[in-house]
Amino acid sequence: MSIFKDKTLLITGGTGSFGNAVLRRFLNSDIKEIRIFSRDEKKQDDMRHRLQDPKVKFYVGDVRDRASVDGAMSGVDYVFAAAALKQVPSCEFFPLEAVKTNVFGVENVLASAIAHGVKNVVVLSTDKAAYPINAMGISKAMMEKVAIAKGRQLGKGAATTICCTRYGNVMASRGSVIPLWVSQMQQGLPITITDPRMTRFMMTLDDAVDLVVYAWQHGENGDLFVQKAPAATLEVLAKALKELYAGIDPKYGETEVKVIGTRHGEKLYETLVTREEMARAIDMGDYYRIPCDTRDLNYDKYFKEGSEELSVIEDYHSHNTRRLDVEGMKKLLLKLRFVREDLGMEEKQKAVEIKSE
Repeated sequence: MSIFKDKTLLITGGTGSFGNAVLRRFLNSDIKEIRIFSRDEKKQDDMRHRLQDPKVKFYVGDVRDRASVDGAMSGVDYVFAAAALKQVPSCEFFPLEAVKTNVFGVENVLASAIAHGVKNVVVLSTDKAAYPINAMGISKAMMEKVAIAKGRQLGKGAATTICCTRYGNVMASRGSVIPLWVSQMQQGLPITITDPRMTRFMMTLDDAVDLVVYAWQHGENGDLFVQKAPAATLEVLAKALKELYAGIDPKYGETEVKVIGTRHGEKLYETLVTREEMARAIDMGDYYRIPCDTRDLNYDKYFKEGSEELSVIEDYHSHNTRRLDVEGMKKLLLKLRFVREDLGMEEKQKAVEIKSE
């Protein structure tokens, strides 16, 4: 029996990498129905033809449009809110579009879920929401604030529970750097690196699903969950890929690495938990649970009570987490399905040109 037995799950942005990972995890379980909500009818059609499964229902709509969200929400037990604009450079040039989807869109999903009596909503966020410096991160930070405020307002014992998850770089998700670099190698092009010293958290899509399910199982209204994760420099990641693919053809091991400079809005390292959040974070083993701030608007009483903890607490970021070396990075890369397929470790299930999970 699965944790979703006889339940209906709605995934907004469900045609993305995360939605596909959830389908792989739960489609063959005793879940009653999985609803895929997105505005991309082509991806929905591709998914429909590939799956041919009556458990999966498709809803074309946009989280920006409350009416289309309502149309998909009736009868839903749980929601994973994954719809987002998440490409950093795109959001830098079109910040209002990021706000419309990542902030107002999530507000529509939450309001609809509450109105329809949904039991649990998990909102997916990103490490870029912590100390944000780019438009994507800022919009995601506001999204977290909206979700946490809504959860705080509902309080304990409410019919609907709303919590957030925040995770770092998901390896080989669509648009990520690993598929790009593999494609560059296979075309005989240099690997393009923005800054070899950059560090990024490294986790698989299965890790992301684990985090969301953990939040769904353990979350209370207004909670934020973060999974502890290792990190690596871009230099180490590139070396690990080159060494792995040299097993196919030695020429890949000789691929040139070209440093092109930092893109719009990029950080040298990413923070998963801020210093202020670490002050109240609860260590759950593999995860941090950060309860919402329950203070009210009467701040006078708090000004008189300072906290010396903040001066000694450190952020949890990709420079101070467990750092992977090349061998450790190679082991993690071998968890990726398309890498195993490329290396001949398992039969190919995807078209050759598709380099993502």
